[in-house]
Amino acid sequence: MIDKEKFHVFNYIKKEEYCASMDGMRYMMKKAQREEETVLEVVIWPEPNCYARTPEEKKQRREFAFSETGVEEAADWLNEQYGKHRPVWESANKL
Repeated sequence: MIDKEKFHVFNYIKKEEYCASMDGMRYMMKKAQREEETVLEVVIWPEPNCYARTPEEKKQRREFAFSETGVEEAADWLNEQYGKHRPVWESANKL
């Protein structure tokens, strides 16, 4: 699970995509432009493949405000998705 007290990636995401994994669940956080608004796009998918090699139907996306609060909300969502779909991540982790 992501510990929000130690999860300080906002300044990194301002310049680069942030990719990581959590026991079979891979995720990416990135800055995205939607018309005139900047948002935080978060994508999750099962291991073992990287983002580019994973079919779109296996990816889940969500957008948040592009701010430190948005990153905290994204961390909550990632933890929620990890718990909600734990069997998927655990079976992917065994591949």
